[in-house]
Amino acid sequence: MPNNSQGSQPQKPDLAGIRFVEVTQTTRGRFEDLFEQPGAPKYCWCMAWRHSGREHIQNDEKKRMMMALIEAGTPVGIVAELDGRTAGWCSVAPRETYRRLSKRQDDSETGIWSIVCFYVPRALRGGGLASALLDAAIDHAFAKGARIVEAYPVDEAAPSYRFMGFRDMFAARGFQEIGPAGTRRHVVRLSR
Repeated sequence: MPNNSQGSQPQKPDLAGIRFVEVTQTTRGRFEDLFEQPGAPKYCWCMAWRHSGREHIQNDEKKRMMMALIEAGTPVGIVAELDGRTAGWCSVAPRETYRRLSKRQDDSETGIWSIVCFYVPRALRGGGLASALLDAAIDHAFAKGARIVEAYPVDEAAPSYRFMGFRDMFAARGFQEIGPAGTRRHVVRLSR
C-alpha cells in the first residue's frame, strides 16, 4: 500500500474484486497481518469494547486475548481482501460478546449483533471500502442469525469514536436511531 505520509492523496481502491472473509481459527492470519501493518490499531487489537476483566492491558496481552477468542470460536468480525491482500476490518459479533455498549442496553434482548469498529488503512480511505465493509457486516450478521443489527456511530464532525463509523453511512442503509449511547455516539438499529 502506498505511503500517504507525504501529502499524496489516498488511492481509490477498485472494489470490483473485493472479498469478505469471517475471521476464524483458519483465517485469523489475515486479521493478524492487517493489524501488524504500520499505522494499524495494534495498540487495541479490537479489544476496547470486549470483555477483558481488567481495565489496563498491555498491547501484547490484547492480542493474546483476541487470539484466544478466535481460537474458542467466538465471532469477532470480518476482513476485506483486495487483490489477495487484507485491506480492512469490521468488528461485528453477537452483542453479548462485548461489554456494555450503551447505558440504554437491555441485556434481556436476544438475537442482536453489534458493529463496533472499522479499520481501513489511511491509504485506502475515502474510496468506499468502509461502506462495503458495512454492507458485508450487515449481510454476515443476518446470515449468522441476527434478528437485529445494532451500531454506535458518531456524526462526521465528532472528535472521537470515529472508528465506529459515521451516522450518515448507517442511515443510508436504513438503520433507525433509537437513542444516544453517550455524549457522541448514537445507537442505531436495522431489522430484516
